[in-house]
Amino acid sequence: MIAALTIALALGVVAGLRTFTAPAVLLLASHARVAGVIVAVLAVGELIADLLPNTPSRTAPTGLIARLVSGAFVGWFSIAMRGGNTPLRVAGACVGVGGALIGTFGGHALRLKAIARIGAIPAALSEDVVAIAIAILAVA
Repeated sequence: MIAALTIALALGVVAGLRTFTAPAVLLLASHARVAGVIVAVLAVGELIADLLPNTPSRTAPTGLIARLVSGAFVGWFSIAMRGGNTPLRVAGACVGVGGALIGTFGGHALRLKAIARIGAIPAALSEDVVAIAIAILAVA
């Protein structure tokens, strides 16, 4: 189960970077087609909204709470997909929340550094690529 918890952590980090990307990739990988497509549409909307100058910070209460809930979901669901029992699912949710905190605050700090070096749009797009890549690698 260490591998499953590592996956929950990685997906939690992605949830901290982009709220809907981790659940979308996880749902699509688990063949939950309708839910996966719906969340994927939300993920694309989030990627677009993130480029807008008036988008609130991910560390603001609403964005932070959404990221923590997303991290808990992907942590729980990634363990459930592997047949984990309820205590392991709870552990997965907790690890997912921890990953979301890492992704939220670590991603914010790295994003600010990237903006100073390469500009806002390239920094956002780079973060999108990293988030999508980690999510795909985690579920592959």
